[in-house]
Amino acid sequence: MAKKEEQSMSLHEKLSRIQVEFKANKSKYNSFGKYNFRSAEDILEALKPFNEKYAVYFVVKEHVTYNGTLPIMLSSATIYDVNGTDSIEATAVVGVDLVQKGMQTPQAFGSASSYGKKYALGNLLLIDDTQDADATNTHGKTTAPAAKSKLDVGDAAFDKAKAFIANGGSLDAIKTKYDLTPAALKELTP
Repeated sequence: MAKKEEQSMSLHEKLSRIQVEFKANKSKYNSFGKYNFRSAEDILEALKPFNEKYAVYFVVKEHVTYNGTLPIMLSSATIYDVNGTDSIEATAVVGVDLVQKGMQTPQAFGSASSYGKKYALGNLLLIDDTQDADATNTHGKTTAPAAKSKLDVGDAAFDKAKAFIANGGSLDAIKTKYDLTPAALKELTP
């Protein structure tokens, strides 16, 4: 049962406390992007202890509408005070990609639904996604920096590097392109 003090708070105060106290594990792993993430189910599971503690409950609803021919999933997450009629709602809007490679229509709607629920709950609970890989994930669309070539005394490129420095070029410019051996570094340092 919720403590008397927590029961007498306004819904805004309860939500504020929940936002500060709330933590949800990132129990899912994306092997393609190689990152952990939290799902809507992780968030909902982590919310359950707050229902009793603060005498509140949460409801997530969805509505599909269309923008031309593009289906749009409107997700809302709402916190209700069990001691009154107050509620606070947050929403998320997600397009449903019906032509995503490898997905049938039910899978596309399911994916959009999960994503919408997660972000509606995240908006309500102020989940900081700057540390969530979903916020920075490039989904494999970037390339890793190229490995630098090793540069040693006697290499053909070493003579060019030496001439570059003799003509006013900087050692730092060479270091951005090559990993210098200690001998090469010593020879090229003015």
